[in-house]
Amino acid sequence: MPESVTPVTFPPAFLWGAATSAYQIEGAVREDGRTPSIWDTFSHTPGKTAGGEHGDIAVDHYHRYRDDVALMAGLGLGAYRFSVSWSRVQPTGRGPAVQRGLDFYRRLVDELLAHGIKPAVTLYHWDLPQELEDAGGWPERETALRFAEYAQIVGEALGDRVEQWITLNEPWCSAFLGYGSGVHAPGRTDPAAALRAAHHLNLAHGLGTSALRSVMPSRNSVAVSLNSSVVRPVSQGPADLDAAQRIDDLANGVFHGPMLHGAYPQTLFTATRSITDWSYVQDGDLAAIHQPLDALGLNYYTPTLVSAAAAPADGPRADGHGASSHSPWPGADDVAFHQTPGERTEMGWTIDPTGLHDLIMRYTREAPGLPLYVTENGAAYDDKPDPDGRVHDPERIAYLNGHLSAVHRAITDGADVRGYYLWSLMDNFEWAYGYGKRFGAVYVDYATQIRTPKSSAHWYSQAARTGTLAPVTPAE
Repeated sequence: MPESVTPVTFPPAFLWGAATSAYQIEGAVREDGRTPSIWDTFSHTPGKTAGGEHGDIAVDHYHRYRDDVALMAGLGLGAYRFSVSWSRVQPTGRGPAVQRGLDFYRRLVDELLAHGIKPAVTLYHWDLPQELEDAGGWPERETALRFAEYAQIVGEALGDRVEQWITLNEPWCSAFLGYGSGVHAPGRTDPAAALRAAHHLNLAHGLGTSALRSVMPSRNSVAVSLNSSVVRPVSQGPADLDAAQRIDDLANGVFHGPMLHGAYPQTLFTATRSITDWSYVQDGDLAAIHQPLDALGLNYYTPTLVSAAAAPADGPRADGHGASSHSPWPGADDVAFHQTPGERTEMGWTIDPTGLHDLIMRYTREAPGLPLYVTENGAAYDDKPDPDGRVHDPERIAYLNGHLSAVHRAITDGADVRGYYLWSLMDNFEWAYGYGKRFGAVYVDYATQIRTPKSSAHWYSQAARTGTLAPVTPAE
């Protein structure tokens, strides 16, 4: 990437953070009252994850959190976004909290604050208590009601010290990868259930937002993190534009419609009418979902390129969300997904910072006046230590520089972007991919649990400390 001529400098209050999620890093899956989540069950089911790998130990953050917070502080991070394990707090997904579980998060928050790092809590990052899944999971309305109870419990415990809250992380993945294609937990493949799950996740967000606000100081911020897709048609032909509209509805409108505007897209109802009648959307649901937000989190990795297919697609889906004979896109079997041109990460995802700029500007228009955060952005590469034990990852530096430059360009274009959370702080359990995909700025030797900041961590540290992107040269 060419060296920047003009320094790229961010506003002084811009928040520089990193993000993780509970099941990917904590380990300690049977300690202090924690019970299995759907990811414990899924990852221990033969054939569901690469090499049968699971998060039983992960990177042992549950026992090493003090060292990990010290590592963050050493890198100069201003914020840390982490998720709470629901089954660590409410082992059955209902009833009173297990204080030993809450105590871990109390200790973590206190440690962060002692080091001058702002905690940002995500209530749900895909790890539904298994007992709630056994009762029907997200396709059932009851799960949304249980989530509101859980949100209130965590809000009461941490709301006096944590100001930034996120209800759900990427509900699209929970609904459509968990219940549609089955490549994520709980591994079900029912398109109607996926659409029901999407609605009940929306309802959980709305009820959870209200529950948080009922127990927290008014200064606190409540948001949601969406992995909204940047959907681009192959051509401007009517059939390709229609394909793009249907994927946009299923990727974006199904969530931001009710959350931001209080309504689902009519085109979504039309495209899915052969699958579901949407009768589970009850009177009052849309009002409950449409709670005023204090901010919106956007997660971005790569754009989506689609066209109309000559015939319904068969075989593994080429849409970047794992290989499955079942589609995560209900009602869109006649849409073809294409690999966008350009360099790719280890995930096979095309590197395209223009997509992040486009995404930010879209939500600047969708929700004028609403502060935005990039709550996930990053890349997986095949990182390895050199003979001296150092880990050089110039590709990740170039990736971060390109995407942060796109964020800066959006700010220049009028977007109110308040912060950026790098995904991820450190290498961890990458869901169905096991431990083979490394997203971390910090290298983890899984055999010894030794953490080694990669060159990208040092580059990002300088950006966090100075608010300015260091020039990227081929030597890095």
